[in-house]
Amino acid sequence: MDNARVPDGRRIYAIGDIHGRNDLLKKLIGKIVADDGDRGDAESELIFLGDLVDRGPDSSGVIETAMALKQELGDVRFLMGNHEEVYLKAAEGDEKAVKFFNRIGGKETILSYDISIKEYMDMDHTRLAHRIPTLFPEEHVSFIKSFEDQIVIGDYAFVHAGVRPGIPMDEQKPKDLRWIREEFLSAKEPHEKVIVYGHTINDEVVEKGNRIGIDTGAYYSEKLTAIGLEGADHWYIDTAE
Repeated sequence: MDNARVPDGRRIYAIGDIHGRNDLLKKLIGKIVADDGDRGDAESELIFLGDLVDRGPDSSGVIETAMALKQELGDVRFLMGNHEEVYLKAAEGDEKAVKFFNRIGGKETILSYDISIKEYMDMDHTRLAHRIPTLFPEEHVSFIKSFEDQIVIGDYAFVHAGVRPGIPMDEQKPKDLRWIREEFLSAKEPHEKVIVYGHTINDEVVEKGNRIGIDTGAYYSEKLTAIGLEGADHWYIDTAE
């Protein structure tokens, strides 16, 4: 990790799992903008590591904020998290996916749209599966469908969950990039790139020789974290400061 670099002239900010905390996202974006301004000229880029939705109270607001940032700044990219994957299946009216969606925090996402708690509670999974496609705006669904599986910049690869050890980056499967955990976390050998990821919650940023994890459990901890990268330097910004 000590020798890992991003190309000269570029500055990268990557944001960990937001999970419906639009308030923290807006706070963190303000800190990133200030940090970027303090560091002088560079081609600055913003990467979201996925899991914008579920668990927290305002997933629809997070999506709106993310869409506005993309429109305003341009150099903003988004990775597909496992929660976005399930969101999209639920948006298709898949009843099995809707059941799973509810178990992993989708209830809060659903209630961030134009539906009352009473209507939600009165529906079984079959009725809810029919209701969700009318509830999630097409622009939100289309936006999430555009999310990427991995982003490689210099000596770093940005993914949501991790990588399958021993597999080249261009052969990694989307399922692993969105869902993998233990096999990735237990790997000691170097990967093709230093992996920057979210998905697995820790109280603090985790730095190992082959990976940097920045999911600090924002939806309950109040701490949404971003990493900044420029040249051989890296630093962290969070909402707990």
